[in-house]
Amino acid sequence: MADTQRKLMVQKYGGTSVADAARFRAVAARIKESRGLCDGLAVVVSAMAGETNRLLDLAKGVSGFSYERELDVLLASGEQVAAALLTMALIDNGVPAVSLLGDQVRIATDSSFGRARIKSIDVTRVEEVFAQGAVAVVAGFQGVDADHNITTLGRGGSDMSAVALAAALGAGLCEIYTDVAGVFTTDPRICPRAVKLNRISYDEMLELAGVGARVLQTRSVECASRYRVPVHVRSSFSDEEGTWVVPEDQIMEEVLVSGVAYERDEAKVTVHGLPDSPGLAASVFGALADAGVVVDMIVQTATIGEDDRTDITFTVGNKDLDKAIEIMNGVASKVGARDVISSNEVGKVSVVGLGMRNHAGVASRMFRVLADEGINIQMISTSEIKISVIVDAALVDKAVNALHKTFINGGATGTQAG
Repeated sequence: MADTQRKLMVQKYGGTSVADAARFRAVAARIKESRGLCDGLAVVVSAMAGETNRLLDLAKGVSGFSYERELDVLLASGEQVAAALLTMALIDNGVPAVSLLGDQVRIATDSSFGRARIKSIDVTRVEEVFAQGAVAVVAGFQGVDADHNITTLGRGGSDMSAVALAAALGAGLCEIYTDVAGVFTTDPRICPRAVKLNRISYDEMLELAGVGARVLQTRSVECASRYRVPVHVRSSFSDEEGTWVVPEDQIMEEVLVSGVAYERDEAKVTVHGLPDSPGLAASVFGALADAGVVVDMIVQTATIGEDDRTDITFTVGNKDLDKAIEIMNGVASKVGARDVISSNEVGKVSVVGLGMRNHAGVASRMFRVLADEGINIQMISTSEIKISVIVDAALVDKAVNALHKTFINGGATGTQAG
């Protein structure tokens, strides 16, 4: 761990922040101002907006197969380009800077290509750059495994790069610059009455990120929480203060509901008429896990009118639906289940808030609001500070607006909303 007596800072700039030459120059000017506020500044940069998708399209045009190792080599090049260009812009602006790739910093990961997890970060090279009085510009999203293979951290992985680097350096602040002004109570694109939060706890942000809010990658929030890294989410297009993601003890008031999130990338699978016997659920979800299919919500119910039979319903991401159906058809055939049905015309809507721990009646109020709007609930899942429901995909926007009006525009966010 680095010397925490010094004031160190990590900034991360997303793809829209460095979308073109003019944006690179604007970011360089912002970094120049920030450099005077700390003793050492590391900047993590994402690929330029649209670059990762362009590279993926190129790969699909070349080969119909998914060569995971080579895809990581290809996709990591987007961040390499951005790091070099930003470093050039900084030097032109009179700021000494050195670009570093994931293997040069030695961001060590496992070998799960496309979704690698960081195991450790050696900050020696970054410290050397600081000692030269320069800014370390680090390519986000990438690392290197024990066999020196380039790996990538999955979508939104540059957030993880930044927070993990801040933790390794012992930095006092990690700023995440994006194209939005901060964390909002819901998506302003579908709810004009959404408001920006001044502060939000790690737990709330983690829940929101996990149920559809895409401001921060889930794993980056987990890392920030584990190492208590203060995170400031803000816009690279203005000087306005954004949203602070902080420990719960720094939240002045536990509001009932801090945010309403949604996820359209949902699909539902039901296996009808399974034999109701010990170990059956383990075999069903074990088969899915072995295939790398991530399951979200699960409901098991006894089949009406039949003895010793049960139905299992679960949700997966749309990209895994075909694989899940294939696996469940195999399971159904093996154990003698009646049939397998599915739908990708569903969405998930969730309310999240610390105050739910200490207030009864949030679920009943939520269900009443949806009923009054004529929205049928297909599945329900809860945690200590979250309630999620599966509804018809066509009614997601309506559900979000109704819940936001009830829980947030009515004053439930208290003093945290700005």
